[in-house]
Amino acid sequence: MVTIKDIAKELGVSQGTVSKGLNNAPDVSETLKQKIVNTAIAMGYKSIKLKHAGSGKKLCIFMENMDYESSGQFGYDIVSGFRQEAVKEGFDVALLPITPAFQSNEPYDSFMFRNGFTGSFCVGFALEDPWLKEFKTTTIPTVLFDNYVSKNPNTCYVGTDSAEIMELIVSHLYRLGHRKIAFLNGSKNSLITEQRMEGFYNSMNKRKLTVDDDLAIYAYFVARVAEDHIDSFLNKGATAIICGNDVIASGVYTELMGRGLSVPGDISVVGIDDIPLASLLSPPLTTVRQERELLGRSGFFALNSILTHNMAISRNLLRPELIQRESTSYAKEGVHLAVIEG
Repeated sequence: MVTIKDIAKELGVSQGTVSKGLNNAPDVSETLKQKIVNTAIAMGYKSIKLKHAGSGKKLCIFMENMDYESSGQFGYDIVSGFRQEAVKEGFDVALLPITPAFQSNEPYDSFMFRNGFTGSFCVGFALEDPWLKEFKTTTIPTVLFDNYVSKNPNTCYVGTDSAEIMELIVSHLYRLGHRKIAFLNGSKNSLITEQRMEGFYNSMNKRKLTVDDDLAIYAYFVARVAEDHIDSFLNKGATAIICGNDVIASGVYTELMGRGLSVPGDISVVGIDDIPLASLLSPPLTTVRQERELLGRSGFFALNSILTHNMAISRNLLRPELIQRESTSYAKEGVHLAVIEG
């Protein structure tokens, strides 16, 4: 077991200086404190206790690759739900936008310790982010939205069941007679998009439907990606398009209507998330609802459980709900293809 004496020997300083650095003493420079903390973490020192000048109840929400600043954006309600529950329990919550470059320059445990954070909720992280590797060994209570780390009881995965999302959508379209279904997914560098793609293939295979690889595409969670793929989907004979989120679906609407096609008269469209935009589209969008505020609240409950040692939670997955609106109808084979070829 690594001791303060071992750290002091490694750094060539006194044990007293190491102890002061680990306890955030004012008479140790910030530079030396960080060096002490980084060395302690690297050596596997297990007795670091996060401290804050106030109550000691200070949490952080790290946000990456997700809009959250205004009502109607996907991350807004997640942040609100987390904060509501945290405030009830007397926690201070900081919200910090994060980038891969920042993560490369700031070790996670060291950053948390130096800033007095006792735990974090990490939202929107990509699979290749530097901190994802550090989460595998962190001793700091950490909840990951739509990301999973195995075998570390200090971490938990919170999200909505991706397999169930795709099963709800594919079964709905299948009942309407759709057999040639396209899926315009989000970015490939994401656990959630990989899970959804797997769920799409599984749900199609379950119904003995062949998946054309040209109809199952990774893209990005922005409307403009529709422009790059609509013609291919139509030429391949797709009668329905599943979109990785409602924003992509709005782009699909624009591209279809620009080609003289109607939704759902010529082709059905389904989104995911049920952000306010979905009901405002014309026609209103059939989509799968994720209870975003509840996801935020679940994030806090999971984090607080780790902090209080009540339980070690591996995954906390919410059930999705299919919201049927006017963007889906019975399949009409060939109508869309005749229009684009004519």
